[in-house]
Amino acid sequence: MADLFIRGATLQGRTVDVLVEGGVVLDVLAHDPARCIEAAQVRDAAGLVLLPSLVDVHVHLREPGLEYKETIATGLTAAAHGGFGRICCMANTKPVNDAGAVTAFMLGQAKKSHPNGPWLHPIGALTMGLKGQDMAPLAELAEAGCVAFSNDGLPVLDSERFRRAMEYAADLGKMVIDHCEDPFLAPGTGVNESALTARMGLKGQPSVGEAAQVARDVLLAGYLKLPVHIAHVSCREAVELIAWAKAKGVDVTAETCPHYLCYTQDAVRGYNTLAKVSPPLRGEDDRLALIQAVNEGVIDFLATDHAPHAMHEKEHPFEEAPNGISWLDTALAKCWELVRAGVIGEERFVMAASTGPGERFGLGVNRFRPGDPADIVLFDPDAVWTVTPEALHSKGKNALCLGETLRGRVVAHYLAGVAVI
Repeated sequence: MADLFIRGATLQGRTVDVLVEGGVVLDVLAHDPARCIEAAQVRDAAGLVLLPSLVDVHVHLREPGLEYKETIATGLTAAAHGGFGRICCMANTKPVNDAGAVTAFMLGQAKKSHPNGPWLHPIGALTMGLKGQDMAPLAELAEAGCVAFSNDGLPVLDSERFRRAMEYAADLGKMVIDHCEDPFLAPGTGVNESALTARMGLKGQPSVGEAAQVARDVLLAGYLKLPVHIAHVSCREAVELIAWAKAKGVDVTAETCPHYLCYTQDAVRGYNTLAKVSPPLRGEDDRLALIQAVNEGVIDFLATDHAPHAMHEKEHPFEEAPNGISWLDTALAKCWELVRAGVIGEERFVMAASTGPGERFGLGVNRFRPGDPADIVLFDPDAVWTVTPEALHSKGKNALCLGETLRGRVVAHYLAGVAVI
């Protein structure tokens, strides 16, 4: 007897039945209304989209140290309801995740609150305290369970140090993820350098400050013949450099985020701190370049850069408010607007948001083939809901789409065949 029988779901345009047993996909069959399968649980999925659980390789959880913004438990709950089965959390906690004990604490908290998932995969600090100087104990962090290393939010400007970190990480079978911004060219003001922000009296971050660091990273990766992953790409110039590097055979992957695909710098009008993020929202030309790059595979992955903050912090004057957007609850529904409109194909979306990052970082991948982990999302593409603070499971209510009416919502989520919502 199967553990789970999902009947009549839509998988990339096909209506299918799915059998799950022992935590894995047993079979995926063309839907037959007359089919009767004995299973411990039968789920009628007519009208629902069948997706593999999403994999988010760029999340900020605030535990330890800043639990008033987010805890590991609340972040994982938001992930479950948002369709994410695996999330990779950055190291900028207090204390910084630059020691195996911090990694072990994070994993322990995740296991305690969500024993059946979603699964937490810590990303260790590249340098001690994220200060860009002394290298963190990468071997210790890897042994404790870190899947990659990053100084996210505080780039390593010293190229020699960055090179050595790439080499050491590669020796451990891990990869470096880089936040590409030159803080001298692009201080973290959270807005694009443009005529709009100049009129608003705000100091902006030019896209060249991002692109310059991308150029360094891909040149180093090519020279060393080592992999590198570029975080939260926001501008056309960075896309062009990544495309050039890939054409040269450099082992580089890159991600972008829902806010760069769905919004532009116009969102900061009225000094809207919910749109303050680093790298900043750019112009329409950049947004269109990013969409094209996702469709062409130049941008490999979609990641949220989920950055929860307390709303009282976002209510500060614009220049004092923290950078970041809360996304785990809403990213799938917001990105599905692009899929529904045909702007990004469903197959490409699944590759970018699930199977691609899962493969790159050595995490579980479900392609709905026999033996694949039964990490399954049932998504109602027609469910209409309004994004209110009460509708969000994350402690971070600082969603850029706050107040918007979205169409599409996760109605069931299984990890290894076990329901997690």
